Amino acid sequence: MKAVVVSELTGPAGMALQEVPEPDATGKVLIDVRATGVCFPDLLISYGKYQLRPEPPFIPGAEVAGVVVSAPDDSGFAVGDRVLAMSDLGGYAERVAIAASRVMPIPADLSFEEAASLIINYQTMEFALSRRASLVAGETVVVLGAAGGVGTAAIQLAKAHGARVIAVVRRAGADEFLRELGADEVVALDEGWAARVGELTENRGANVVVDPVGGDAFDDAVRVLAPEGRLLVIGFAGGGIPSVKVNRVLFRNISIVGAAWGEFLRTDPSALARTHADLTELVGKGLRPLVKARYPLADAARALADLEAGQVLGKAVLVRE
Repeated sequence: MKAVVVSELTGPAGMALQEVPEPDATGKVLIDVRATGVCFPDLLISYGKYQLRPEPPFIPGAEVAGVVVSAPDDSGFAVGDRVLAMSDLGGYAERVAIAASRVMPIPADLSFEEAASLIINYQTMEFALSRRASLVAGETVVVLGAAGGVGTAAIQLAKAHGARVIAVVRRAGADEFLRELGADEVVALDEGWAARVGELTENRGANVVVDPVGGDAFDDAVRVLAPEGRLLVIGFAGGGIPSVKVNRVLFRNISIVGAAWGEFLRTDPSALARTHADLTELVGKGLRPLVKARYPLADAARALADLEAGQVLGKAVLVRE
């Protein structure tokens, strides 16, 4: 079979499409992959900068959607089932073998491309908004890094839960796209963005701020919180890991909340099925991941390079030709 193999930890330049043996599917579900999500952890892994640090050669890819080729008798899956799966590695390939606990049925209304997009980013943000932030309908959610994969998932899910959404974005020309996703307001991430959010909330502040960026935006993200507001720390795509003076948390009665989905699953693996069930319910009510960039498997390196350069709006997927 064909797969994209990382041969050296130099980022997208260190990977190429190769012929490799089929994966060992003993005790696992073997999936014929039809679409694979392209996500930021894939990029970090290719540089050896993620918490998971496999030694080359390895096949990256954590988000897959496809058709079951074989499955253990007690797995609950049968040949021909349409499934999506969350793996650590192996998804940039024509076939992948994954433990049954990480495999889930694709909601009936979704394509393979949409299903591959419903995995890490949407699971992360459903966990973050519903469980970690306890989002309530009618609250105001500010989303930083709104044009990226995490940001677009945050917008759609916040709207699905009845929130008002203010999208904050650095990239020019993304306004129409963000409003298509459901953003009620779009604010440029430049000097004065926090003041603009203040105006849009009539100086009451935001109930929840979603921050996958970190870096220089963090201090202003804290400032725009309303009393009892929650700042969701999702990641540090901006490169810098910020710090906060705890007295600001105390005197303003705010919460800074971590939402590390992968780490949470290590402590509570059953959360995956529950969160997928919640997302499936939202899909039944109209939620659709918006896939904006498609690449053939052979162009995986280009897909990750485009992601790194900030040229991907929303979600990118690799598709079988």
